[in-house]
Amino acid sequence: MEIRVLRYFLEIARAGNMSRAAETLHVSQPTLSKQMKDLEQELGRKLFRRGSTSLSLTDEGMLLRKRAEDILDMVDKTTDEFKALDDITGGEVQIGCAESYQIKYLAQAIQEFKKKYPLFRYHLTSGNTEQVAERLDRGLIDFAVIAEPPNLSKYNYLEVPGVDRWGLVMKRDDPLAQKECIRVGDLVGLPLICSAQGMKFDISRWCGEKADTLNLSGTVNLAYNGSVFVKEGLGYLLMFDRLVDTSPSSDLCFRLLEPVLETKMYVIWKKYQVFSPIAELLLDELKVQLVH
Repeated sequence: MEIRVLRYFLEIARAGNMSRAAETLHVSQPTLSKQMKDLEQELGRKLFRRGSTSLSLTDEGMLLRKRAEDILDMVDKTTDEFKALDDITGGEVQIGCAESYQIKYLAQAIQEFKKKYPLFRYHLTSGNTEQVAERLDRGLIDFAVIAEPPNLSKYNYLEVPGVDRWGLVMKRDDPLAQKECIRVGDLVGLPLICSAQGMKFDISRWCGEKADTLNLSGTVNLAYNGSVFVKEGLGYLLMFDRLVDTSPSSDLCFRLLEPVLETKMYVIWKKYQVFSPIAELLLDELKVQLVH
C-alpha cells in the first residue's frame, strides 16, 4: 500500500467523484480508477459504492479513510521534522489541548519561544483529555494539555501553575442566577449539560453520594457549543469558569459551585519520546515558563 495511493483514495473520498478528484490530483481518470481497483484487490474489500455520477464509501472504505488520515498525518509530521533538522530557526510542533483558560500559560510560553525562533509554527488540536491523550499515544501530536492527573507509567509531565474552577452557566433571567453560588441541592431535577469526562470524574467527586440525584441531559466536549444549548433553553451547563462569555452584557451568567471545585491542568508527553529539535527546544522553554 503506497502513500501516494492513500492520498489518491482520500481525495476521491472527499470529492465523491472520480473525475473531480482526477482534476485536483492532475492525473487521468483511467489511471485513478485503476489505482483504486488495485487497492481494493490488495485489501480484498470493496471500498466504494459506485453510482452513475458519484461515489460513496462502503463501511470498509470508511475504516480505510480514518486509517489513511492518521497514516498521512504521521507521514507529513515526520517529513516536517526532518525538514527542520537543518533549520533550528523554525519547525512545527503539534499540541493537543483540553479546553481551559489555563491554556494562557501555554500561549505565554509560545510567545516567548517565538521571539527566539520566529519561524516556529504550532498546531493546536482541541478535544477532551481522552481524545488528546489518544492522539499523543498514536504519535500524532508531540504534547498534550490535559485536565486530570497524568498516568505516570506512560507520561512525563509539567504542572500548569493555575487552576480551573467549576460552576454553572445559565440564562441571566433564571431564578438560580439570584444565588451567589450553586450547591448540589440546587441542581437536583435540572437538565444538566457537561463533558462526559467532567461528569464522571470531577462532578461525581464533588457530589459524593448525591451524584445519582443529578440528571445528565446531554454531554459536550466544547464549552461554546454547550453555551448555545443553554441559550436555546435545553439546560444548564457545568463547566470551567471563563470559557464562554458571561459578562454583564451576555444573556448568560456563571455561578461558582460550593464547595469550590477546582481542576489542575498538566502538559504531558510520552516517556522515552524522541522529539524533533524544535520540539525539544519548546519543551525546555515550557520547563522555564511553567515551573516556578
